[in-house]
Amino acid sequence: MAATPCGASAKAGGVIPNKAMMAAATLIAPKLRTMHVMGSHVPASPCSRGLEPASFATHHRLMDFASTNLSGKLLIAMPDMGDPRFEHAVIYMCAHSDEGAMGLIVNKPAPDIRFRDLLSQLEIPTGDSVRDIRVHFGGPVEHGRGFVLHSSDYASETGTLEVDGHTSMTATTDVLRDLASGGGPSMSLLALGYAGWGPGQLEAEIAHNGWLTCDPKDDILFGRAHELKWTAALKQLGIDPITLSSTAGHA
Repeated sequence: MAATPCGASAKAGGVIPNKAMMAAATLIAPKLRTMHVMGSHVPASPCSRGLEPASFATHHRLMDFASTNLSGKLLIAMPDMGDPRFEHAVIYMCAHSDEGAMGLIVNKPAPDIRFRDLLSQLEIPTGDSVRDIRVHFGGPVEHGRGFVLHSSDYASETGTLEVDGHTSMTATTDVLRDLASGGGPSMSLLALGYAGWGPGQLEAEIAHNGWLTCDPKDDILFGRAHELKWTAALKQLGIDPITLSSTAGHA
């Protein structure tokens, strides 16, 4: 069975970022005007992997990190992921370094949470021009924190992480205020929570056939046909989901 993502252990809520990931969260979500959209942060507990630290180190050494930086790439969950929270998940990687990784699930909408309701909770006024932004389950870490993944035609003055020349992420409420007034980025989604990995963990999961990787496309990132995104991502690699086996691959 493929290794499960950090924060996706068999025990619910068993997630979490190490010092490197906490530092990344501080960079991505500045304390000033950071979005807290559903109450207090979910407390983190140690991540249980089923692999010894030495195993992670071994797999990390086997991968040439300089040639496998996954920032700006998509992770596609293999069928035997073993955790329902990541079943058929497609994750956009916002940050990846030798100190850890962080990404947002882009194909699991939260059907019971409306963007207007979140704006109301944050006391952000809305008008007739407010856009219907889809709210997503971004991952099992810190469900109380919101992240807006968006096109790079927008940048917040208080904290936007430009992942590549096309896609950025903002985690401060000014982007919500801009979207509420009909402005902001041309393409966007709001994710609650994120997926996080410690040093070498993502590399080990890929080596254990947990994920495939490919380049992103706008319709996969921001399209509304969420039930088709996993299949669309696989087809970019020339893979028919019906014949997919537990074999690692990269694009």
